[in-house]
Amino acid sequence: MPSRDFSHAWRALRHRNFRLFFGGQSISVIGTWMTRVATSWLVYRLTGSALLLGTVSFAGQIPTFLLAPLAGVVVDRIDRRKVLVWTQALAMVQSLALAALTLSNRITIGEVLVLSAFQGLINAFDMPARQSFMVQMVEDRGDLSNAIAINSSMVNMARLVGPSLAGLLIAVKSEGWCFLVDGISYIAVIVSLLMMRVARAEEKRARTSTVTQLKEGWTYVAGFVPIRSILLLFALLSLMGWPFMVLMPIFAAKILHGGPHTLGFLMGAVGVGSLASALSLVMRRSVRGLTRVIPVAAVIFGIGLIAFGFSHTLWLSMAMMLVTGFGMMQGLTGSNTIIQTLVDENMRGRVMSYYTMAFVGMAPFGSLLAGAMAHAMGAPRTVIVSGVACIVGGIWFTTQLPAIRKDMRPIYERLGIIPAAPLEEATES
Repeated sequence: MPSRDFSHAWRALRHRNFRLFFGGQSISVIGTWMTRVATSWLVYRLTGSALLLGTVSFAGQIPTFLLAPLAGVVVDRIDRRKVLVWTQALAMVQSLALAALTLSNRITIGEVLVLSAFQGLINAFDMPARQSFMVQMVEDRGDLSNAIAINSSMVNMARLVGPSLAGLLIAVKSEGWCFLVDGISYIAVIVSLLMMRVARAEEKRARTSTVTQLKEGWTYVAGFVPIRSILLLFALLSLMGWPFMVLMPIFAAKILHGGPHTLGFLMGAVGVGSLASALSLVMRRSVRGLTRVIPVAAVIFGIGLIAFGFSHTLWLSMAMMLVTGFGMMQGLTGSNTIIQTLVDENMRGRVMSYYTMAFVGMAPFGSLLAGAMAHAMGAPRTVIVSGVACIVGGIWFTTQLPAIRKDMRPIYERLGIIPAAPLEEATES
């Protein structure tokens, strides 16, 4: 029985294209997390300012918020693999530019801001394309939820390894070496994309204008209760909860009186909790029941943040980062799985662009808000307030569950996820 369960848990890897993606991304995402940690530490070393930490994060994410809907239209029109090859190549250039400037000791906060904004521009197109391309890599729709969970596991393994490596490398060398490793790591994912055998995508000639397609995407998202409710909840979490990551250098240096290695430990703890969460979702056989997971995850996330805000010892702070990472990833992966399962194929790119706006696009405002709040009342109190907001969001989502399940049920029945049954028996979606 255990061996059968293990085989079932990793069933999406039987698809060659997904195996290639998994291999390439496993290398590249480690570099990405190294760059995230190195960038925050570099900014804090150069400025010592909580406000500028938030400002740099804002600059890196606001292009995604502004451009994601347009990117969704592009993704629905052209070959998604081509989009991904271009975004990965441009991201490599961005990381190598950061490396060159930092290793030559010429980096300034202005250059960090510009290069962060350039990465945000890339992400606006990369994220909807990546999410939409998942269904093309996994030919069997029944394996899609497993592929999403495996992908989350891979990202969180990188979240565990990347920050730890970054902390060590910064302590021994400098931030520039992290950027260099990240730039080189993009080669792996570009090669994996080029090696895939993908049915030639029909480049859809739009019968309507870009503006009309933008309106269609908005109408679809706003009018479909399950997707609308999920995106509203996670827009709130992205605004109030997730920017705690921006404040990690302050907790490492001022609250816990450590250095780069302390920052690496904290980020690594988030990664361990997130990885455990993603692996628990890998073991699931179906998307059924995930609507109950989402609000519980938001509450767990909030509790972890509140307790972290009160902690002044490293072991307790790391334990609370485990809890925070677990709750954050349960909600993120569960919601992604539900949206990818429900969305119509011809709307996939546009819906995933609004997903990008909710999960990444709101973060710049949250980062700016977190930096300003930390400047005004301190990082610990900021994180505590954030935790309370997450709990309130989870409670609100619970009140929406009856309407969400009512709209989801016909789609789940059509896909064969649940059997057709009298409405009174349909208590689990």
